[in-house]
Amino acid sequence: MMRGADLLVKTLASAGITRIFALSGNQIMPIFDACFDAGIDIVHTRHEAAAVFMAEAYAQLTGTVGVALVTAGAGAANALGPLFTCSESETPVLLLTGDSPIGQDGRGAFQELDQVPMTAPVTKLSFRPTRAADFGVETARAMRVALSGRSGPVHMALPFDLVEADVGDGDMPRAVTKEPMALSVPDAAAIAAAIAGAARPVIICGPAMNATRTPDRLAALEVAMGAPVIVMQSPRGLKDPALGDIGKALGQADLVVCLGKRIDFTLGFGSAAVFDADCRWMVVQASMAERDRAHRNLGNRLSACLAADPRDSLGVLIEAGQGGHDQWRTEVAAHVQRRGFSATDTVPSGRITPAQLCAAVQRQIDRAAHSVMICDGGEFGQWAQAATRADRRVVNGMSGAIGGGLCYALGARAAAPDAAIFALMGDGTVGFHFAEFETAARAGLPFVAVIGNDQRWNAEHQIQLRDYGPERLIGCGLSGARYDLAARGLGAHGEYVTSLDELDAALDRAVQSGKPACVNVLIEGLPAPSGSAH
Repeated sequence: MMRGADLLVKTLASAGITRIFALSGNQIMPIFDACFDAGIDIVHTRHEAAAVFMAEAYAQLTGTVGVALVTAGAGAANALGPLFTCSESETPVLLLTGDSPIGQDGRGAFQELDQVPMTAPVTKLSFRPTRAADFGVETARAMRVALSGRSGPVHMALPFDLVEADVGDGDMPRAVTKEPMALSVPDAAAIAAAIAGAARPVIICGPAMNATRTPDRLAALEVAMGAPVIVMQSPRGLKDPALGDIGKALGQADLVVCLGKRIDFTLGFGSAAVFDADCRWMVVQASMAERDRAHRNLGNRLSACLAADPRDSLGVLIEAGQGGHDQWRTEVAAHVQRRGFSATDTVPSGRITPAQLCAAVQRQIDRAAHSVMICDGGEFGQWAQAATRADRRVVNGMSGAIGGGLCYALGARAAAPDAAIFALMGDGTVGFHFAEFETAARAGLPFVAVIGNDQRWNAEHQIQLRDYGPERLIGCGLSGARYDLAARGLGAHGEYVTSLDELDAALDRAVQSGKPACVNVLIEGLPAPSGSAH
């Protein structure tokens, strides 16, 4: 007998899925059982949201679909928030949720919930199969949709009676592949000609085009097209500390080519208040909704809006490029690399500064043969993005949500077992999914989590200082909790650092422990570094 669960799992295995991030529950236990026979590893988490965050990082680092599996009812509801994060980061994640039996619809079944309307606004596709025999083709369809066009999360609710139903031989799809959507050669040539004819062209890429997810291609694109290539993946947009003084450069551009970058608030909606009024725009975007948004925000300044996936178009764009603009590219690079801080800066309190902490972590990264950096959080997360670099990087991204950092670290370790994984986050961030230290210890997935601990929600604290004054601070303070000791209780290595001269040795011990590690560092709570756009 082959159950619906077996057909589903065999389809995943045939598509190359070897790992699922999950939290168990009644309605999905047949799928756990099927994974046993298929040899698919289950990383069993402590919260449903954590499973989705882990799948997100795993997908970004492997280039595959990340798979999360949670139970029905509240389990499905708990997974909802990270779907928005996956949607904004354009990450292909398949969320599988248990569901009450179709045969009991409307009768008050255990954990009966109409899940599809709940997840539809934050997914590319959300559906509930009605026949167990369709589990194979429907799983393949979901994965294909997740990968193709503007990539993103999809959701498949699995009625319990179908999961257990006999499907006979089943209908196994032959392959799960991304549907290509490349630019035509004439369209690529038109973009290249426009860039060649501009004085100060800029190419802006969206999050799916970052250097981690399109390795070695962006540098080649910049040289070939003769235009600086900027990746924007932060909700701080033109004020992203990792992009230095990018606002100054973009204000001088006379042509902006957006490759998968949404025309939204992060670009000031493309307004003449941010960009030169005569600046022309060309947009390459797979999503019709995003092409419509470009027309709405740019109006007559939009010279071309092309339906294509920029990732599929890199080859034809590189081939069409005419080079040039060397001086302009150098100027833009200088703007992006500008940093208004130094690791030698000190503060009157004598506490470790965010820049000093990031510099110490960078020394560890520089020793590693392969490295992945996780950056998550408000103000300290911005310091981490601006002051550290690694071979590959996962950030909390365009959604503006924080809290997935520990989960990203687990997903990264599963995706890159030979890399050194460093996760930098604030003390607010680490509290969201702290129990995942136990998951990491149990699953043998070590990483080093470094907490920049300023004992407050510093992003909101800075807003209160700026907008309301120091006498009206409320609701943003945190305690001196010993996160390092709590992590030890969950099976991790713990370090507590209060002075700069202790920092390097503490990080050394954390790396050498071979365990998930929590390095709790008391720092001065400074605002994120800023450029001219602030």
